[in-house]
Amino acid sequence: MPNDWATFGADLHLELRGTRLRAGLMDALREAVRSGRLEAGTRLPSSRSLAADLGTARNTVADAYAELVAEGWLTARQGSGTRVARRAEPRDRPRHRAPTPPATATPVHNLKAGTPDLAAFPRADWLKAYRRALTTAPDEAFGYGDPRGRPELRAALAEYLARARGVHARPERIVVCAGFAHGLTLLGQVLRDRGVRAAAVEPYGLGLHADVLARAGLDTPALLLDERGTRVEELPSLAGCGAVLMTAAHQFPLGGALPPDRRAAVVDWARASGGLVLEDDYDGEFRYDRQPVGALQGLDPERVVYLGTASKSLAPGLRLAWAVLPEGLADEVAAAKGTVHGASSAPDQLAFAEFLRSGAYDRHVRAMRLRYRRRRDQLVAAVAAHAPATRVGGIAAGLHAVLTLPPGTERPTLRAAARHGLAVQGVSHYRRPTAAPSPDALVVGYATPSDSAWPGALEALCGVLP
Repeated sequence: MPNDWATFGADLHLELRGTRLRAGLMDALREAVRSGRLEAGTRLPSSRSLAADLGTARNTVADAYAELVAEGWLTARQGSGTRVARRAEPRDRPRHRAPTPPATATPVHNLKAGTPDLAAFPRADWLKAYRRALTTAPDEAFGYGDPRGRPELRAALAEYLARARGVHARPERIVVCAGFAHGLTLLGQVLRDRGVRAAAVEPYGLGLHADVLARAGLDTPALLLDERGTRVEELPSLAGCGAVLMTAAHQFPLGGALPPDRRAAVVDWARASGGLVLEDDYDGEFRYDRQPVGALQGLDPERVVYLGTASKSLAPGLRLAWAVLPEGLADEVAAAKGTVHGASSAPDQLAFAEFLRSGAYDRHVRAMRLRYRRRRDQLVAAVAAHAPATRVGGIAAGLHAVLTLPPGTERPTLRAAARHGLAVQGVSHYRRPTAAPSPDALVVGYATPSDSAWPGALEALCGVLP
C-alpha cells in the first residue's frame, strides 16, 4: 500500500501528502502562506465547507485551523471567519532567499463562464440511478449498439424535451453525442457532404464552435449585432450559407433572448433557402425573472436542429449531449457518427435515462435554479455596493452575468484580476474577428465556484472592479 497520497482542496488548491490528514492539511496551509499564494488577509473557507470539499470530518479541519491560529499563521475572529495572518512567517526563515517565481497556473478563484458548480453534482441520486440502470440493463447494452444512442435514453429525452423545452422530438430522430462539440462536428461533416459552403455564426460566441465548423470545411461568416441582438435579416445576403448556429433562448455570452420577430425571421430564412438553424440550447433549464423561452425548434422541426447538453445542468465530465434532427437528416448524422470517434458510454446513457424517468433530474434542476438565483442576487447586490458605475446585465437566465464597465477599463480590470488570482474573461474574448467591438465588460460565471468558494470569489471580484 503506498505510504503517501494526494488530494486537492477544491477551493484552496491544497496538495495534501502523508497518511495523517490533519498534519498534511497544516503543512499544505503553511506552505501556501509561506510561498505567498495565500496572501495576508485571505479569508479561508469555513471548517464545515472545507471538510466537505476534502471529504473528511469537520473536527479535523477545525483542529488544524486552531493550531495554525495558535502558531500565528492564521487569525480567527467572530463574524470575520478564519483569515491568513498579517506578515505570517516561519520562525526559521532565512535572512536571504531566492525570489519567489511569479504565480502561474491554477487561479485562486475561478469565475469563468461555461461550467456549473461541480461540487453540487448529485452523486447519491446518480449512484442510485446507475445501480438501477445496470441491474435492469439487457446484455446487448454492453455491445456496440445503435450509433443513435441507447433507445432508453432517446425515449426519455423525447418525453422530457417535449415537456420542459417545447421540442417536437421522436426517439428515432434523436442522436446522442459525446458533448456539444461532438454533435456539431457530426453536423459540420454532414452539411459539407451536402454541398453547404458556409454556416453563419453569431457575432459573439465561443470560438471553439466556429473552429469546429471551420475544420469541417465550412466558412463561418459572423452576423452583425445591434441593441436587439443578432441581425438575422442579413442571412439572405450571405453567399453559399446553408446553416446558422444560434443561442436563441439565451445568447452566449451577451445574455439576451432573440426577439420574437427575429425568431420568426430566421425560421422563414431556413424555409425559403432550404437552410438549417442549428440551435444551441446550452442552459435552457435556468430561467429566473421571466417565463421560460421555448426552443426555436418548436417553430419548425424540419428546419431547426435542436442541440442540448447535460454539461451545464449536471456536469461536462459526463459527455452527454443530444441532437434532435429533421427527418431527412437523422440517418445521415447517425451514419457520420459511425465514422467519427467519440461516443458516450452505454452505462452512462442508461443511468441518465433512469435519472430522467425517476424525476431526479427535475428535482436537481429545481434545486440548482434556486441556488444559482441566490448567487445571482448576491452578485448584483455586491456590485451595486462596491462598484456602482458597473452595470450588471444578462441576469434573467443562465449561469453567467455581463458586467458592463466604464469605457477603457476592461483590460486594466482583467490584469488586476490576474494579479489577485481571479480567473475571469472579458467580453472581447468572445468577439468574432469581424464583429464590431462591444462596450468594455466582464463575463462572470457565478455558477462555477463551489458554495464554499463563492464568497471569496465574489469578494475578489468586487476588489478589482473599477
